[in-house]
Order: sequence, then structure tokens, then C-alpha cells
Amino acid sequence: MTVLFECTHDQARHIGLGIPHDDAPLRLHRLREDDDLAALLARTGGADDRSAAVAALLADRPAVEVPAEDRHLVRMRPPLLPAHVGDALVSGFMMTHNVKIDSGVPDQPNWFVKGLGDILRLPGEPLSVPGDAIAVCEEAEVVLVYVGDADGVPRYAGHTFGNDLTDIGRFKQHAGHLSYAKLCDAGIAPWLHLDAPPRSATGEVVIERDGAPAWKGAFTTGTDAIHYDVAAMMDRLFAHRSLHRPGRVHYVYVGADRSSFHGGFRPADGDRVAVDVTSHGVRFTHPLAWGPPAGGRSGQEWGR
Repeated sequence: MTVLFECTHDQARHIGLGIPHDDAPLRLHRLREDDDLAALLARTGGADDRSAAVAALLADRPAVEVPAEDRHLVRMRPPLLPAHVGDALVSGFMMTHNVKIDSGVPDQPNWFVKGLGDILRLPGEPLSVPGDAIAVCEEAEVVLVYVGDADGVPRYAGHTFGNDLTDIGRFKQHAGHLSYAKLCDAGIAPWLHLDAPPRSATGEVVIERDGAPAWKGAFTTGTDAIHYDVAAMMDRLFAHRSLHRPGRVHYVYVGADRSSFHGGFRPADGDRVAVDVTSHGVRFTHPLAWGPPAGGRSGQEWGR
């Protein structure tokens, strides 16, 4: 099934196909200024239609090959990220996986908002953590990508993989603070898979400290690992018209397997988190960067 990526090269937007090897050249197709890949995918039906639409687009766009030694001149982009980051909403569900489900679960898992499009971080970019975080953990997840059609209704465009970094310690301390716990950056892979969400995606997370592995653990995700019917879960979420807007791109993280927190490990400032989705040939790494404590002066300014 088709996998595509978007990038900038020579000060112009390009699109490529497949997941390139690190030492391989890139074959790119230059997009026109008025090309709207997200809108194109929102107008299509199933996976075959999405693949056919992309193939038809590329057939009429000039191709260029970037040698391996010049790949540093190519800047990858999060899949379908709009020109205005405010037109992208990053959100997710928690406690979705079978391994985390106890008796008496609700018929729809809790949903949260992480932020707008500017909190998405590509491989190699640091993931920011509030300085007063209690206990942070990585969460290797499938990320579903939806685009609002001409009527604003979110339409499935494809999926990728990401790291929903979370201050799980804050949530464990106070379950009502889930919304705060999720306000860390989100890692995302640039490869958009145009087929249905995977039934199974397996791999390993390795956390490095001072250049050496400090913790590692396997994970299993995908629709078979999720307690809920994912299609019904998304239909119910997007039944809310407040989420409808033409052209809005939704990145929905659908939950994670166990993490380093459950293994008793606590990531720290400067650690590097490598997620290897072995089943799909996707690997991405992010350093962790603790920032200043959450808060600021907004409230204090009221008394001036």
C-alpha cells in the first residue's frame, strides 16, 4: 500500500513515496503552489482511491532526484501539516489497550487535546517537557490522520506513528489532571500510510542515557490490541460538530501499550527515546528536553 511523505527542498514543497533508507537518494515530485494534498485525500474514498489520486497527481508533477549526500538539504514535514498550524489539532485517547482495561470500563475512552500543529516534532527534534513534570513516559502509538472535507466533516486520510509523551506522574497523582499531563510535545513520523489503521504494529522502545541504552521494552499496538472498536470510537468523537471545519487536519493518537513507567524507569533531561516500529519499517528518535516549570506570569499581570 502507498506510503508518502512531504518535504521542502530548494525552497519548494515536494512529495515522495515509500520509506527511504538512510543512505539512499530521494526521488521527489515538486508540488505546485495551489496543490492541496490534504484536500485531495479528503475527497477520496478508500485506500485504493487515495493511492490512485496520489499517483495521478505525481504523474503530472516534475520529478527530481536528491543524492544521498545532499539529503541534509531536504526538510521533512509532519504528514499533511497545514500552512497555518492553528488549522491542525493534535489529540488522543487514553486507556484504550486491552492490557490496561479493567472491569467497568466506559463505552468510550477519555479523549484529550495535546495542542495545535506546532507541538508536533519530527524525528531528531527534541520533545519539550515542563520543568515541574512529575514522572514522564513515552507512549509509542498509531496516529490517525483526518482532514475536514468541504463541509467540515473529518475524513480519514491515513495513519502514521508517533510518541505521545506524557507526564503520567501528574495523572497518577490526580486523575483530573489528565489534560495537564498531556501538554508535552508529540513526536511524529513523516511517513503517511494510506491504508486502513494497522491491526497489529509491534516493535521496541530504547531509551538512551549518556550514549548508552538505559531501558528497553517491547510494545504491541494496532486495532487488535485496542479494547474498543476504533472506527466506532472515531465516529463518536467526530459526531461533535465543534470539531468540524473545512481543511482542519486532525492527528489522533489512539493509545499505547505499556511504557517505561510501568517498567519502573524514569526518563530524564537529555535522554534519547528511540521508537522502532519493526513491523512497519518505521524508526524515529527524539531527545527529551526539560523546560521551565509550567505557569508563567499571565495571572500575575492581572494585579498590575
